[in-house]
Amino acid sequence: MSKIKLSTGHKIAIWTVALVLLDQVVKMLVHANLEVGDKIEVFKWFNLCYVENPGFAFGMKFGGDWGKIALSIFRLVMIGALIYGIRYLVKKGSEVPKGVIVGAVLILAGAIGNMVDCMFYGWMLDTQDAGFLMGKVIDMVHLPLFKWESCPSFLRFLVGGDGYFFGAVFNVADAYISCAVVYLLIFHYKFFK
Repeated sequence: MSKIKLSTGHKIAIWTVALVLLDQVVKMLVHANLEVGDKIEVFKWFNLCYVENPGFAFGMKFGGDWGKIALSIFRLVMIGALIYGIRYLVKKGSEVPKGVIVGAVLILAGAIGNMVDCMFYGWMLDTQDAGFLMGKVIDMVHLPLFKWESCPSFLRFLVGGDGYFFGAVFNVADAYISCAVVYLLIFHYKFFK
């Protein structure tokens, strides 16, 4: 029996789909088992919540319905640019570190995961009645690490309304993007020069 040899592009596609599926499964488990607004303290520093995020990062809104459509179109364009960029990096071959491609795939999977929410959750989920491209992103992870009440105003986005550092509620797709960006900046900053 011969082994099937997959191209790098096929491996990337499989990983991207698997990561998006993991993100969507977690979101659907939260939707099926919690009510919007529920919060379960797993540890002092880790809460499982159910939040429907109407906008983008940290729940910020962007100009009502037209802003939401513009944001969705922007996300679609960025997903296309990421796919094009990953294809370009793969074609460059061995001169591109594998870690750069891994980081780019994580960012792509996160972007697609959140785009799926915006595209379909508005008309699929009973908690939302918004229509195509108007859905809210499901967030569920809250990490109230420590109180930071004297936070400088330019870093205020890092503190939630409850005064905790990193008080934002986020999801698996957001974690893909954040971890990939930090990883790329720390370990592959020379490549991007």
